[in-house]
Amino acid sequence: MKKKQTKTGLKKRFTMPDAFIIIFGIVLLASIATYLVPAGSYERETVDNITQVVPDSYSSTESNPTNLVELFRSIPVGMVESANIIFLIFIIGGVVALIESTGAINSSINTLIDKAKGRYMLLITTVSGIFGVMASLGIAPNAVIAFIPIGIALARSLNLDAITGVATVYLGYYAGMIAGIFDPTILGLAQTIAELPLFSGISLRIFMFLALITVTIIYINFYAKKVKNDPAKSLMGPQLFADSVEEESVENVDTVLTGKQKLIILVFFVFIAFFVFGAFNYGWSINELSAIFIMMGVVVAFIARITPNQFISTFMDGARSLVYGALVVGIARAVIVVLEEGAIIDTIVHAAIGPLEATSVFIGGQLLFAFNLIFNLLVTSGSGQASIVMPLMVPLLDLLGLTRQTGVLIFKLGDGFTNIITPTSGVLMAVLAVGKVQWIKWVRFVFPLLLMWVVIGVLAISYAIFSNYGPF
Repeated sequence: MKKKQTKTGLKKRFTMPDAFIIIFGIVLLASIATYLVPAGSYERETVDNITQVVPDSYSSTESNPTNLVELFRSIPVGMVESANIIFLIFIIGGVVALIESTGAINSSINTLIDKAKGRYMLLITTVSGIFGVMASLGIAPNAVIAFIPIGIALARSLNLDAITGVATVYLGYYAGMIAGIFDPTILGLAQTIAELPLFSGISLRIFMFLALITVTIIYINFYAKKVKNDPAKSLMGPQLFADSVEEESVENVDTVLTGKQKLIILVFFVFIAFFVFGAFNYGWSINELSAIFIMMGVVVAFIARITPNQFISTFMDGARSLVYGALVVGIARAVIVVLEEGAIIDTIVHAAIGPLEATSVFIGGQLLFAFNLIFNLLVTSGSGQASIVMPLMVPLLDLLGLTRQTGVLIFKLGDGFTNIITPTSGVLMAVLAVGKVQWIKWVRFVFPLLLMWVVIGVLAISYAIFSNYGPF
């Protein structure tokens, strides 16, 4: 009997590796790839201030495989290259902790719930829909990070979980950004390279947005209902939020907003609106958003009469709680560091796109979509991917007999979908860090939705192919 008990005791349940371990495994695989994939590059040229690759300019370069030191060196280099996002996470954590200390966020959320009479599905639908419309109009994508604490507060007050809070804001926003009805940045760049009128082909993008946002809202509400009926079904585990102490204290928050709290909420939205204005007119990005949050924190402290020492103490507590998520962003960037230093990204593009010339129109279009989905796991920057892929796709589209508008659609959908799971996306990892949701748990939640989005994408691209989606 003792021997049997010992053997049984030796059997251990499989434990899912931590996100750091999984992402380091991806870094290791990227390093191995630098030994197997030949190095090469395309020439780049700048046309109208747009840097893009030159078609048919690919050439082999000297191989630069990643050695052991370079493998581990890629991690601190990735941290440095992601420093702006890492410090944005810390700053948002600190400033949000300041705002939360005033009770403004929880009181305003509880007031909203009270007016909605606790109908959580209506609230999820409304919030996701609003963010979807905002994103479809091309409002700066980095701004979504700032709204995650609101989603978390909403989910907490509704007795849901952190995944629901992140999904309500981020997925609603991303459904709109993928459709990009009036997106002047990624869509604008892709259409410029394809020599198409800006915002042309709008009708199909509107249908795309309606399909994506509808499926997304239904999916989030279905999950929220499961958690609401049985918290044990939450993918977060027994602890629905990472900070259980705060979770317990929310029940005691007053549902009546004081004049001071109303002013603090107004300050939050005024500063975010100021950033959006700067993003549109002056090209503001991550560093400016960090500056806006610091300014916001100072104004909130003045209104709430928070002393300088209290300011620093509260700020540091908030920043400290996000260390795990912030560092994940840096190690994820190490994957890109290895691929770039090994000079194999252009080789991957050249090897994938070249053979498509021999395929049929329909198969070629769908394979281009599949390529963009996979390539986006490596290059998550929409503008960066457009500058690499679109100049190579344009002549291929003409050769296959696909309209260039169809090519832009293929690129846009391929660029967007897998951003909701790839650990190399700085925005995604920042969102998860602020929401305190582990990447592994997030992927388990969102992967079925990703498959639904891909099906919608295949159908949209099929329609575009058979209808000669124009102009051009």
